[in-house]
Amino acid sequence: MPVTSTFITRAPHDLAAWAAHFDHRTLPVLAETADTLEEMRANEDAVDAHLLADALVSDPLMTLKLLAHVAQLRRGREGSDTETVTEALVMLGIPPFFRAFGPQPTVEDRLADHPEALAGFRRVLTRSRRAARFAIGFAVHRMDHDAAVIHEAALLHDFAELLLWLQAPALALAIERRQRDDPALRSAAVQRELLHIELQALEHALMQAWHLPALLVQITDAQAHRPTPQMRNVQLAIRVARHSAQGWDDAALPDDVSDIAALLNLAPDAAQRLLHEIDSD
Repeated sequence: MPVTSTFITRAPHDLAAWAAHFDHRTLPVLAETADTLEEMRANEDAVDAHLLADALVSDPLMTLKLLAHVAQLRRGREGSDTETVTEALVMLGIPPFFRAFGPQPTVEDRLADHPEALAGFRRVLTRSRRAARFAIGFAVHRMDHDAAVIHEAALLHDFAELLLWLQAPALALAIERRQRDDPALRSAAVQRELLHIELQALEHALMQAWHLPALLVQITDAQAHRPTPQMRNVQLAIRVARHSAQGWDDAALPDDVSDIAALLNLAPDAAQRLLHEIDSD
């Protein structure tokens, strides 16, 4: 059985051993999501897929749980993937959703005795939400019909890092401290040293194991040799969210703005204005 009640204190020896520690069915969700679901459960007849989706789409772990659950139900069936939260809810139906997802365990309860880890989790969550806002902003500007999937891809891009804070807070803190002490240290290098894997590889392995939608997996593939405009959309959203996390004076941001301007066919000053407009929403 996957480990759910105890924390990982010593890194498993390989990717398969890491992946075995995670089960989408037992993931905690944000307390605000859990509370909203219980309020809606009490008045289920008044809830529709769009209203419920609005309560879920900013919670990456609840999004994962829903997409993985629906993928499990659909395995072996013909037809396209349910690629968005709304599509998954329409396919599943509201009463079956509430039957499948009872009162949810929460991140806040999981990390109640680990305030540093909870703060680390929230920093990643904030960055993921900003990346998702940038991603859908770029997608709308590009008039991409898969804008909702692009939003999800950016929101979920760092979910393995969220899982690390939840399941192995001491290791997550060790990585954070190493990078704080040496800002030039690359994330992948310190992850390989302390975890024996890269989190990106864990994320890809879990997405495949949980049979997440193919388009979502494709868009989040940072190793693709020929990235599509959708992949670039997500990658640039993630880059600018990381580089602007502490403000808009990071030395890497001019290159980000130049690349975003090229993707969106805008002048650099127009791209800069768009970034600030998206960030102020």
